[in-house]
Amino acid sequence: MARATHFNQLKRKTIRPERNTENSCDRPRRPQPILLIMKVMTPEMPAVPLTVEGASVLHQMMRFRRPAWRALSAESRGEILEEATRALTAWERFDEGRQSAVYSLLGHKGDLLFLHVRRSFEELNQAQLELARLGLSDYLEPTASYLSVVELGLYESTAKVYGELAAKGVEPHSDKWNQEIEEVLARQRQAMAPRLWPEIPGAKYLCFYPMDRRRGESKNWYQAPMGDRQRLMREHGLVGRRYAGEVRQIITGSIGFDDWEWGVDLFAEDPLVFKKLIYEMRFDEVSAVYALFGAFYVGLRLAAADLNGMLA
Repeated sequence: MARATHFNQLKRKTIRPERNTENSCDRPRRPQPILLIMKVMTPEMPAVPLTVEGASVLHQMMRFRRPAWRALSAESRGEILEEATRALTAWERFDEGRQSAVYSLLGHKGDLLFLHVRRSFEELNQAQLELARLGLSDYLEPTASYLSVVELGLYESTAKVYGELAAKGVEPHSDKWNQEIEEVLARQRQAMAPRLWPEIPGAKYLCFYPMDRRRGESKNWYQAPMGDRQRLMREHGLVGRRYAGEVRQIITGSIGFDDWEWGVDLFAEDPLVFKKLIYEMRFDEVSAVYALFGAFYVGLRLAAADLNGMLA
């Protein structure tokens, strides 16, 4: 699973948001024809698809230093937990694109995962510092982290607007070109605002993993023609639509920010849906041929009020 890609027709005054077809949980809809779009694209057209970005996201994976915690007096543990519970309770509330959630991890990769969603990297840094200032942080050992931004890919609108500009003889990257592109992006940002600044779903389970597109000697995603990538991402997204209502997702881009290219957060009430969805997607071409996956983290949502029971 990677970036969102499906697009509805653009209009000058009104616009419907482009659908996320890579692992979309939207209702199924009739596929849009892409043959004309693919014919319009030429080798001179930019190879980079348009994207829109939103919330800044930080995952912090921590190991709990239980032996040191047990050495504290009951009074000291109570004071530390009271402070942490108060802070985490405030962070849990969604406030105009700002929110944090805590998950109790399964397995040896850590004990807690802190998921922070903020309006900027500056605010993420502040969240990281606020967590570090808590007394509880003396008993948390970082094991991993992941920095990214919410990203929605616009493959179909890219092909459409590139084709229209080429037909009008507008030179790529000229002032006119850049103006037209920015108008498209501005309309998409407005239409997709709820997905660019999402509330963390309240589902019981989280599955997070990073991923890349293959850049090997024989298969290189970034050298594949735009039309081929557009088709593959659309087919990839049709799989995710079959899981509508069972799983929600947040796709983030991390090129230039972290060691992988994208981060994927899946949220569900039943963890088995993670296995079924990801396994089925392994059989589509874009995953089977081009996808590389990092470590998987699975955890259960931990309300601030339940922190005491988890650390007891």
